[in-house]
Amino acid sequence: MTVIALLSVAPVREGSMAGEVAKAVAALDAFDVSYETNPMGTVVEADDADELFAAAAAAHRAVDGDRVSTFLKVDDKRTDDRSAREKVDAVERELGRPAKRERE
Repeated sequence: MTVIALLSVAPVREGSMAGEVAKAVAALDAFDVSYETNPMGTVVEADDADELFAAAAAAHRAVDGDRVSTFLKVDDKRTDDRSAREKVDAVERELGRPAKRERE
């Protein structure tokens, strides 16, 4: 089974959050997960939900601040082992092109 999630962790404050977001992403390295960060969050993959939730909790705890906002959207499809990359590949096959476009 593969569990895929979109994780976003950030302090609630004005100004750059990059340093604190980096701490959250670095916290994921202590777990048996793979991840890819994008401008809106980090896609995290694990073999089971327990590992994924533990990694997300560690990322949340890694951020300093009086107030921390965490969003976690989980896809726990228990009968399928397709990775996040395989899901994107399927969409790209349907599109007939990469699912990405740069603004001109």
